[in-house]
Amino acid sequence: MDIACTETELLIFDKIATAAAALNVPCYTIGGFVRDKILGRSVKDIDVVCVGDGIMLAHKVAAQFTPQPEVHFFKNFGTAQIKVADFDIEFVGARKESYDFNSRKPAVENGTLEDDQNRRDFTINALAISLNKNDYGKLVDPFKGITDLESKIIKTPLAPGITFSDDPLRMMRGIRFATQLNFTIHDETLAAIAENAKRIKIVSGERIADELNKIVLAKKPSVGFDLLYKSGLLKMIFPQMVELAGAENVDGYGHKDNFYHTLQVLDNIAQTTDDLWLRWAAILHDIAKPATKRFEEGHGWTFHGHEVVGGRMVPKIFTQLKLPQNEKMKFVRKMVEMHLRPISLTKENITDSAIRRLLFEAGEDIDALMLLCEADITSKNKQKVKRYLQNFEMVRQRCAEVEAKDNLRNWQPPITGELIMQTFNLQPSREVGIIKNAIREAILDGVMPNEYEAAYAFMIERGKELGLKAVQGN
Repeated sequence: MDIACTETELLIFDKIATAAAALNVPCYTIGGFVRDKILGRSVKDIDVVCVGDGIMLAHKVAAQFTPQPEVHFFKNFGTAQIKVADFDIEFVGARKESYDFNSRKPAVENGTLEDDQNRRDFTINALAISLNKNDYGKLVDPFKGITDLESKIIKTPLAPGITFSDDPLRMMRGIRFATQLNFTIHDETLAAIAENAKRIKIVSGERIADELNKIVLAKKPSVGFDLLYKSGLLKMIFPQMVELAGAENVDGYGHKDNFYHTLQVLDNIAQTTDDLWLRWAAILHDIAKPATKRFEEGHGWTFHGHEVVGGRMVPKIFTQLKLPQNEKMKFVRKMVEMHLRPISLTKENITDSAIRRLLFEAGEDIDALMLLCEADITSKNKQKVKRYLQNFEMVRQRCAEVEAKDNLRNWQPPITGELIMQTFNLQPSREVGIIKNAIREAILDGVMPNEYEAAYAFMIERGKELGLKAVQGN
């Protein structure tokens, strides 16, 4: 075999070859495994295509291993899967496809290896290696995929307009591969994406979200978003982000292009975290700037309240993009709403009270918030960036000092509403809320320490002011 394989991989291929020979079924490993092996990337998925019954081959291969892996198969699709060591191995019969214009689900019939390679999305994914006894290890490369790998080019095997019209998700995949592999999309292929951008509407939101998240998680995700924007796909799937694009100048006052600023923030955060949702917070942190943009005579452009409006936009955007409506969404919303808060604390002589409030409101997400704020520094002036980062480091130190002293991360006030009701013999009422809020504010303002005894005494005094009397025994 021309590509370097591990002992485990060679053992797996030997058993597949033996099973295929016994069934007299030509078979090949194809697609991502071949591509990534040539590129030197780690691989845990092996796709096997055979000119025959893929499910039968999977069972025959599984029988050669001890212990014998379970075969998961899907008769309607003619596919089967087994797991050996750390490898997921999928088997499918070679096929050819034809598409209806209004659906990306093809009509499928049995085909040859050539038919199967013709239906592949890109030349670099059409590479196959024979597992047959007579030419074991031979590379089958009808579309010069090796040349495209060496040239770092994304190109379709057949006419790109037909390839993308048949299955528009391939457009997203092409941009994702270009982003992940740091490849360039061939001019004709990129032009076909732009021509077919509207076809993405027939693809399910879940499939689009899956590709989008893979782009977001890339080493430099701005590459993918720039391609999505320039091809017109982004306008189809995420128009709110497109609205960020463009700079405007009035009476000598200009504002930056918030689309490309957002991409820079995304790339910055990608250098410090693999957290998908913190990266989404970077994408959405300025999403409401178009809605809040105003020009003030003699002052220039303002975006007052864009963090609040942006926070309200997050649930709708997550719904639109088929992203989860759970604590992940709430985290992103919180980050968007709070992304300006630490910046206001970079001035000198900030009080402990302001730091306490930041710690209280950010809770366990304070570190993520600080990463987002640091990523938001995108000035081309290196000295300015250096100064801002030093200021943020000062805020971090102040947060650590106040946290060590007051233990405010994930803080809950030492006096509960239940204790207030029990002490003053109250039902749930306005007075309970007033006392509870007063205790919280007093601790955050540093009027009293974050301790039960002090808070209890404060509760009694505040109750007296409201005309309440503590029940005896409390």
